[in-house]
Amino acid sequence: MAFDFLKKTIGKVGEGFNKWGELVQRTTEGAASGITTGYTKSVEKLKGGLAKTRQVFVGGLRSLLRGRKLDQALLDELEQRLITSDLGVAATTRIMADLQQAYREKQISTGDEVLDFLKAEMKAYWPEEERALKFAATGPTVILVCGINGAGKTTSIAKLGQYLKDQGKTVIVAACDTFRAAAVEQLSIWAERIGVQIVKHQMGSDPAAVAFDACDAAVSRNADVLIIDTAGRLHTQENLMRELTKIRRVVEKRIPTAPHEVILVLDATTGQNAIRQAEEFQKAVAVSGIFLAKLDGTAKGGIVIAIRHQLNLPVKFVGLGEKPEDIEAFDPESFVEALFSEEETEAAATAT
Repeated sequence: MAFDFLKKTIGKVGEGFNKWGELVQRTTEGAASGITTGYTKSVEKLKGGLAKTRQVFVGGLRSLLRGRKLDQALLDELEQRLITSDLGVAATTRIMADLQQAYREKQISTGDEVLDFLKAEMKAYWPEEERALKFAATGPTVILVCGINGAGKTTSIAKLGQYLKDQGKTVIVAACDTFRAAAVEQLSIWAERIGVQIVKHQMGSDPAAVAFDACDAAVSRNADVLIIDTAGRLHTQENLMRELTKIRRVVEKRIPTAPHEVILVLDATTGQNAIRQAEEFQKAVAVSGIFLAKLDGTAKGGIVIAIRHQLNLPVKFVGLGEKPEDIEAFDPESFVEALFSEEETEAAATAT
């Protein structure tokens, strides 16, 4: 009898705990649903953008590794495959050193396990550094944008402007690329399209003068963000690199804490050439982050990993199409998940 009573009592208490646990679970899931939905959308959009890279790079790794027993010969094959990809020598050396150690310690023994190992390693390559844009404590935040002709700089500025506007920021763009024919006109069209203000002079004007006037306008109009376009200069043209340095000095003089970000737009389709461009720009201005454009149009998405190892610069944004909304703040977890995804996905433009 006593035993039966005890069973009933314990049963009721257990039932109560179960209901409480279900309530906690539902509450937690509800609170996290917004974050999860946003993360899922980001991964899905990246899947579309990384389709070519996934097919060529990751698909090649799968065909090499799957179903094979791991030995030194396979590791040597893998090393050659990685070196010839756009990961670059520095990233490949790091990856292979970690793989060799895991192999010696018998942590991995099959090609399939190597794939899982690579995925985990790549996620761990990015420390918890600040990848978000740095905003000024007071006054306008000034973002200087540079990059060579054809890298997708003007479109990337439009995307960045749209991204910031969607966050409730008032944005002004400055058309300081006064050397290239139609550059001012193109930026004017984008500014009108996304609904932001623009400061511009005639073609051939002094770019530094445009930058100075734009800083004045940003201060007087209480703008939140000023995005300064610069000439699509070739990194081998020293006079143009000096002009970029001059613009930076003018901006610093007008707004002492500016520029708060110097974003370099790199064309993902150029692979390792993008690394060399970045090294040259670093000599002229202190680049603070990378906007990796045209990621959807290349099989060279592995350049993201090369940038991390060779430049030690954060990739802050990636471009995944031609529309203003085709921009993603770079997140390593989402990137690696999308890169190694085996699911077929729709193009990024159809992602909701």
